[in-house]
Amino acid sequence: MGTILNKAIHVDLLFRFCAHPQAVALNSKLVPRPPSFAPQLDLSFEEPQPTRRIWPVSALVGQVREQVEAEFGDVWVEGEISNYRPAPSGHLYFTLKDAGAQLPIVLFRRQAMLLRFRPEDGLHVLVRGKVSVYEQRGQMQLVAETMEPVGAGSLQLAFEQLKAKLKAEGLFEAERKRPLPAFPRTVAIITSPTGAVIRDILNIVSRRHSGLNVLLYPVSVQGDQAPAEIEAALAALNRAAPGEAAAADLIVLARGGGSLEDLAAFNSERVARAIAASRLPVVSAIGHETDFTIADFVSDLRAPTPSAAAELITETQHKVAEHLAALSHRLERAARFHLLQARQQFSRVQVSRAESRMHTLLHRLAQQLDDFTFRADTALQEQIRQRRLRVDRLAAAVLRHDPRQGLAQARERLLRCRARLDRAVERSLHSSRVQIGSLEARLHSLSPLAVLDRGYALVLSAEGVLIRSATQLAAGDKVVTRLHDGAFTSRVESAASATSQQKHSTKKRKDDPSSRT
Repeated sequence: MGTILNKAIHVDLLFRFCAHPQAVALNSKLVPRPPSFAPQLDLSFEEPQPTRRIWPVSALVGQVREQVEAEFGDVWVEGEISNYRPAPSGHLYFTLKDAGAQLPIVLFRRQAMLLRFRPEDGLHVLVRGKVSVYEQRGQMQLVAETMEPVGAGSLQLAFEQLKAKLKAEGLFEAERKRPLPAFPRTVAIITSPTGAVIRDILNIVSRRHSGLNVLLYPVSVQGDQAPAEIEAALAALNRAAPGEAAAADLIVLARGGGSLEDLAAFNSERVARAIAASRLPVVSAIGHETDFTIADFVSDLRAPTPSAAAELITETQHKVAEHLAALSHRLERAARFHLLQARQQFSRVQVSRAESRMHTLLHRLAQQLDDFTFRADTALQEQIRQRRLRVDRLAAAVLRHDPRQGLAQARERLLRCRARLDRAVERSLHSSRVQIGSLEARLHSLSPLAVLDRGYALVLSAEGVLIRSATQLAAGDKVVTRLHDGAFTSRVESAASATSQQKHSTKKRKDDPSSRT
């Protein structure tokens, strides 16, 4: 009993000691061990349970942001710029990366205005700022205050080195660049078949030169396999013999805009040497107007954009079409002016019955001329329709069988048919001109004015009736005599028919005595 009482007093003293603040601090430094006497006395002590704190996402991200900003409020970071995106607001967004990691960077407009250089992809820079967390995406980023270039990035350095190498070999010299054909028949486009570049080129070509054949050679324009595909496309187009389906007069190497990494395929040495070895002229249309690649320097002509390349290759044909359109407009205006002058002159002349009949005849002949013209146009349209049907049948046969030789023969037959059609149109037009000239000569010969030009005159009564016989006149009648260049009015002194004059002459001879002897 005494032993049990002593143990209880010892436990009470131990419990009071552990409840003291200093004892609690001391016990926290020791390794906790469960008391060995608790099971002996059947005593249990409940340990305090830890409380669980639940964080809202915004509160946790905000706490992390404050901790990060406090710890990394002013740091310098070195790396290479990638994914450079200037915003319309003036802020600059890009990624700073090295071989092992990458960090989003934001440079606000106020600080961006103080930069003395233009950031770009591939540039190796040193950025000073504070590390923060963009709470809307929970993404760590560096809010930059200033930025200094350390040196060219790896891609930019490789670009400059290859540029210097090829320039030293003379691949950039103007003497080796070939002029573009003024009127190309087929243009080969090396680009991606799914991008917007080929659609822009086709729209411009169809608007400016619909007769130009466009051959698309699909390749990858981005990635590790792109240089090899572009080199193979250039080699295949140069191997094609004239008359084959892949034969072209000009090559356009096109791609949309992008970063330095996106345009890396066009900065490769194998693509540059393939362009230099091409026997066909090559036009580079890569990126935007401010983008320059090694392919631009090696090619025969650099276009600022793919759309500008389409305008350059169709420039001569477009100028010829514009000149012909201007001449046609001038000819139409001149014809209308002369026709208006003729109508004004004709309206000032008094119209008589004879002139009315002349106008009726002219209108009838003009109607016949229009009828002949409509018939000629209808025949021409029918011939053109027949030719087009034949061309469509040939094209369908080619698409069904796809023989290259048959395609070349069909193209030759098409050219011959077109030449025959042109000759037939020319003959039809010549025949129409000859017929029109004959009708015009007949019309001129039947015109009363032509009779007046030979010295004859028309005599009209005061009422405008044509005098056909002297019996229609009497002494004192007023008549109007119409000549080829005008008319005059006169009065009849006497009037006699040819029969009465002959009888009068016979009677006078009978009454004359000298005539009987």
